[in-house]
Amino acid sequence: MKIVHIEDFFHPEAGYQINILPKYMVRAGHEVTIITSEADKAAKQLTGFFGTDGIAEKDFTYTRDYGVKIIRLPLRAFISGRAVFTSALYRTIENEKPDVLFIHGNDTLTGMRCLLRRKKLSYPMVMDSHMLEMASKNRFKKAYRQIYRKIFTPILLKNNIPVIRTQNDPYVEKCLGIPLEKAPWISVGSDTMLFHPDEARRAAFRKEHKIPEKAFVALYAGKLDEDKGGMLLANALCKPFTTGRELVFVIVGKTVGEYGLQVEKMLSKSANRILRFPTQKYAGLAEFYQAADAALFPKQCSLSFYDVQACGLPVVFEDNSVNVDRAAYDNALLFRAGDAEDFRAGIMKMAAMPAKQYDSMRRNAVSLIKKSYDYADIAQQYMDCLTKTVQQYWGERGRPL
Repeated sequence: MKIVHIEDFFHPEAGYQINILPKYMVRAGHEVTIITSEADKAAKQLTGFFGTDGIAEKDFTYTRDYGVKIIRLPLRAFISGRAVFTSALYRTIENEKPDVLFIHGNDTLTGMRCLLRRKKLSYPMVMDSHMLEMASKNRFKKAYRQIYRKIFTPILLKNNIPVIRTQNDPYVEKCLGIPLEKAPWISVGSDTMLFHPDEARRAAFRKEHKIPEKAFVALYAGKLDEDKGGMLLANALCKPFTTGRELVFVIVGKTVGEYGLQVEKMLSKSANRILRFPTQKYAGLAEFYQAADAALFPKQCSLSFYDVQACGLPVVFEDNSVNVDRAAYDNALLFRAGDAEDFRAGIMKMAAMPAKQYDSMRRNAVSLIKKSYDYADIAQQYMDCLTKTVQQYWGERGRPL
């Protein structure tokens, strides 16, 4: 099957769903192309974190390593996190002649424009949704939802276009009027080709950085911005921890802007040992996860939850609705959202946990990923949905030549 993914922003060294899913599809024997935007015009919060230097060479490496073709197209602009493609997008789709279009983000401007143009594109479509109701903060969201319900939801339903939910959240039904039976949930997960426990790497990292074997290493990897709770983390790490064993904190990521300066100022006052590392390539994160004993998420919880769990790391994170579900397997500890002292208490509880209980949490984390969140299995669930959509679209006669 020839699958064309359409994604507003793609960086070949990131670890988003769009980075992982296509390579598993190629591995299963499919021809896969990603159509995306030129990197320089992407949203600053994305380019500032990932960078755009040498993007052509990085695209080449991704294609060489995984067999996924990448096509970058010019943009008119990137507005409010949404790419505004030129009409070259539609010509490129026609030139590729896909068996199916996988449009990432049913609520992006790109996704909505493709829905309006569906008759001219004349290919089966599958969309996905990464939105949670608690993450919807736009001040115009009420008007947007009404417009979507009136114009776009009827198109989706009339044309049997599934919207795959990447989170088990009712946002698409509650806010956009898309029935859940038309919006199957296929979770994100972990690329277990990269992420798994590795005792040799753990020992090598600790030796290189002079970390005692019995020290407890707590890791944070990601953006140190307001959305991810950079200041909450800095506040939590300011005072010393008393747990009966040495604590070492590893922070992977950088700060940006005035908020970042305040985070750096607070971290510089910490009474604890903190090892700092710059933003890493997605594949390079594995050695940090494998060296640590726990992962910290001061606010929200990114897709890296699945990767740290695949490496056997129990997690300390806030008690939002998504995290409560994720912590239901005795694999994590919750703290009150926004409460630095309760966050500290969770870290200390994890570090002081009896060995038997802690080892059980590690095993539960790895088992959870292997059972339900391994991309080898997840990719097949996506392929089942794509295949069903293609069959429904072309019918028993198959696609015309």
